[in-house]
Amino acid sequence: MAFNRRIFMTAAALSLLWAQAAVAQDKIVLKSSDVHPEGYPTVAAVQSMGKKLEAATNGRLSIQVYPSMQLGGEKETLEMAQLGALALTRVSVGVMGPIVDNLNVFNLPFVFRDIDHMHKAIDGEIGQKLLKEIDDHPTAGLIGLAWMDAGARSVYNSKRPVATLEDMQGLKIRTMGNPMFVDMANAMGANGVAMGYDQLVNALQTGVVDGAENNYPSYSTGQHYNYAPYYSTTQHLIIPEILVISKKVWETLSPDDQALIRKFAKEAQLEERKLWAEQEQKALENMKKNNVTITEISPAEKKRFQEAMKPVWDKYGSKYAELVKQIQAVQ
Repeated sequence: MAFNRRIFMTAAALSLLWAQAAVAQDKIVLKSSDVHPEGYPTVAAVQSMGKKLEAATNGRLSIQVYPSMQLGGEKETLEMAQLGALALTRVSVGVMGPIVDNLNVFNLPFVFRDIDHMHKAIDGEIGQKLLKEIDDHPTAGLIGLAWMDAGARSVYNSKRPVATLEDMQGLKIRTMGNPMFVDMANAMGANGVAMGYDQLVNALQTGVVDGAENNYPSYSTGQHYNYAPYYSTTQHLIIPEILVISKKVWETLSPDDQALIRKFAKEAQLEERKLWAEQEQKALENMKKNNVTITEISPAEKKRFQEAMKPVWDKYGSKYAELVKQIQAVQ
């Protein structure tokens, strides 16, 4: 209850600041949130976008990024953007799926062959089509601006190395707040526990969960190796992340300003990709420095993990059959 009050008070304060800026019409600071820390690729890319916007408008429009969950977790900041109390937020498609259903196609395990396949899908017609679905959604209250890399997600835990599907048995694994991901963890033989990223460290410390699943940089910058030092390259999910802007804020901007924001957001998409590749390498080096046990899943065993996802695909995949077909056709 106290946390909800804090969100409400933060939303009210940000809403007031936005209203004051909008009325003044001389300088508008678009407030943006990210759960990741200063220097993280998604944070740096949006900051760069803000600098370009400020330069192009002679200081009239700018972006102020609040990293490190200063304004709350992804679910909370997404709700604030929907209300118009926050301008921009960078979130995982995992939390967007329950709002704009077709985005869940990217949440299906092993839907992409590899990272390059994902890039080609989001840079082409499929990516543009799904961004437009956010814009056109009658109740989402959001505008989709750009996709961002989040690498491949793999499992890590505090109990033991995971080299085979059997090693997953009984592990309590945190997933993002989407029923599909809970079912995915369960299909591996683990016990899926949905919770916000902002709650994960405490859950690892207290044993509420044994581990989680995420990419190298999130694992490394969050120092999750202090609590879960066994990392296994299951790469079961390759989910792009997404930058959205509040539709209520968007509609107060002129068409020219909207065009500038879209232009710089697309540039941020490519800039973040380069930063991400560098960050992954740094994260991997940091993991090795901190004595993380990294277990490479063999191709044969990865195939077993893929086959274990059949119940998830049977339950969730059929409604996205046409989109899946389009994704698989991308070369």
